[in-house]
Amino acid sequence: MAKTPSGKNSSGRGQRDLKVKVKTARGRKLSSTRWLERQLNDPYVKRAQAEGYRGRAAFKILELDDKFRFLVPGARVVDLGCAPGGWLQVAVQRVNALGEKSGKRIGTVLGVDLQEVEPVAGATAHVLDFMEDDADQKVKDWLGGKADVVMSDMAAASSGHKQTDHLRIMALCETAAYFAFDVLEEGGTFVAKVLAGGAEGDLQKLLKQKFNKVANVKPPASRSDSSEKFVVATGFRG
Repeated sequence: MAKTPSGKNSSGRGQRDLKVKVKTARGRKLSSTRWLERQLNDPYVKRAQAEGYRGRAAFKILELDDKFRFLVPGARVVDLGCAPGGWLQVAVQRVNALGEKSGKRIGTVLGVDLQEVEPVAGATAHVLDFMEDDADQKVKDWLGGKADVVMSDMAAASSGHKQTDHLRIMALCETAAYFAFDVLEEGGTFVAKVLAGGAEGDLQKLLKQKFNKVANVKPPASRSDSSEKFVVATGFRG
């Protein structure tokens, strides 16, 4: 039986999944009630709780890595906008940052965020704005060299206007890409969340100039009603 990040055994056998319905309380918006109901009935939310991950987003990077295999033992990984830490948890396991896989190389996992992040065993998290002029050099100093993987699940604060939000997240993703160009080792990988909406063509063109392969993927853990998808660029040309 597999151990979870919290060290507990995980098994779903013998349990029944019953759909939870939430009544709209006085003073609570209908949209809030629907969000709460979706959370309570989301199988990935339940899995995250059972397996010790800090959020359902952990399964997105798990599924992407299952497909592209970039989180290999010994890899040096940078997670931009790492809060609450679910992607850090996955990276620690996959790159063997704790040295638990005998005979495998030991990797390094570094997270940066604008806010403090609760510590994750095997990872180091720093409060840093990756857009600062010297952020790339700080990250390379902390890593002791260049990174093999730069990944980002960041999203700009929602304005409520779909097109505006799309442009904001694409600008954020493009900035993360330029950061990756500065810190990635040749042959490295860049993974980032984007939103479908028509402005991603420029990013695709930029990445294809710098990487051997660029793929667009919507992992199963990404909700079907969400416009999010992930770009996975492999084989950085340096």
